[in-house]
Amino acid sequence: MATTHIFVFGSNLKGIHGAGAAKTARERHGAILGQGVGLQGNSYAVPTKATPYETLSLNEISKYVMEFLDFAEQHPEYTFNVTAIGCGLAGYVPEQIAPMFTNVPSNVKLPECFLELD
Repeated sequence: MATTHIFVFGSNLKGIHGAGAAKTARERHGAILGQGVGLQGNSYAVPTKATPYETLSLNEISKYVMEFLDFAEQHPEYTFNVTAIGCGLAGYVPEQIAPMFTNVPSNVKLPECFLELD
């Protein structure tokens, strides 16, 4: 049985997937306009911004990352390919975001820029 690959991207809570990885998720992976959190098509939205113009705090992003990791653990039938969430339009750097992804389930694949920090 083939594994379904899920594109994990940084989103805004309004679900306006207009730029960056969110736009890719909408155009190629089934992300739904107006849905800013969770599984949609072959993608999973992890909020890093409240709106396209307002970035969430690291503490807020961390809560959404924990929700995602719990979801991934409950769904071993998927392989989750995480982009460098928070490190594009949200303005954070990998050193700030990567520590949120410790002890990830084996079905979560992290971007190279996060792995380089181990």
